[in-house]
Amino acid sequence: MSIMTMRPDRGAWPDIAALGLTQIIGYGTLYYSFGILAPAMAHDLGWPDEWVFGALSVALLAGGLVAPWSGRWIDRFGAGRMMTAGSVAASLALIGCALAPDGFAFVPALIAIEIASTLVQYGAAFPLLVQRHPHVAQRSIVWLTLIAGFASTLFWPLTSWLHGFLSWREVYLVFAAINLALCVPLHAWLSRPSTPCAPTNLPGEPAAMSRPGTPPPGTLQGSVPPASRRAAFLLMTAAFAFQSFVSSAVLVHMLPMLGSLGLGVIGVTVGALFGPSQVASRFINMIFGRNLSQLVLAAIAAALLPGALMLLALTAPSIAGAMVFAILFGMGNGLYSIVGGTLPLALFGAEGYGRRQGQIMSVRLIVGAAAPFAFALSMHRLGVETALWISAVLGFCAVAALAMIARLLRRAALRQPAAT
Repeated sequence: MSIMTMRPDRGAWPDIAALGLTQIIGYGTLYYSFGILAPAMAHDLGWPDEWVFGALSVALLAGGLVAPWSGRWIDRFGAGRMMTAGSVAASLALIGCALAPDGFAFVPALIAIEIASTLVQYGAAFPLLVQRHPHVAQRSIVWLTLIAGFASTLFWPLTSWLHGFLSWREVYLVFAAINLALCVPLHAWLSRPSTPCAPTNLPGEPAAMSRPGTPPPGTLQGSVPPASRRAAFLLMTAAFAFQSFVSSAVLVHMLPMLGSLGLGVIGVTVGALFGPSQVASRFINMIFGRNLSQLVLAAIAAALLPGALMLLALTAPSIAGAMVFAILFGMGNGLYSIVGGTLPLALFGAEGYGRRQGQIMSVRLIVGAAAPFAFALSMHRLGVETALWISAVLGFCAVAALAMIARLLRRAALRQPAAT
């Protein structure tokens, strides 16, 4: 039976629920709140708004450079332990940011927030599920992304409400307290020893982990043969990089982009369709995608993003076309979050999963940090529609890279009978 057809075992549900709550808090306090508080930050520091977002890009770049080391630490010491340390670091970084007297102290604190994020968000949460529940990790990741998808839905209004009567510094202090009070104990609880379900182990192999970050032997080996692993990993990383560019560029510029296409204030309503569509795609996949190959799911996600951009470029300023764009783009981005965790597991297995996630996250963060600037430059120099077409072409490069992985797998399958 395919792993994706299995429901998480009973022991996995408490872990998924606890991890889902910490992901909502982690993304809500460390990522989604920034866009709402940035104007107040800029005013308080005496900076133009662009400087604050420029500081965020520098911080994201720093997080991307540190991510490979984070992945190695997760494999070595265990994801639960590193997430506990990451929650403490995130709380201290939020406090440091809130107490920063000027920009010279603010930027290092913001960099510390992004570095801590590599230890508490998906890049650490996915390996935790792989380490604790390797036999049902893919299915567990789907459930986790479904829960965590509500982070923006909850924290955008929560941050706005808090900021109505608190300064941005006080909001960050509240968020630091939430991380300390909830995420630290939950991650510490998730560090407890686990015993994987015995019936799913291979005959004659032990169930206990040899070290905190090591899945039990014989859990999930991956579908890519050793001879093709390097090429397949490079292709997969390239696909994720192209998707990261498209996703980051469009999400940052969503409302200005729609306004430039003649949609005006309607762009706010159109943009509001993105979040629910993202969650809906994960729910649909959870119900109907159980037997779908992760490589096929990744290709669908990759195709939805540029397809949505093409539709917008061809139909603007049509309101109906823009609404369909937001729905398709949200669905593609929602699936992209899932396959970012499940595709590496399906292709390469559980061993070294944390290290691979760190490498993938590094590329995604670095590209994601540069994408908004590159897209803004394209819109300014070439026009919005041309920028959309360029991004669409890059998005379809992701589809091409995934197709090349499928070709590698077919070639390996054809060679397999000769080897036996």
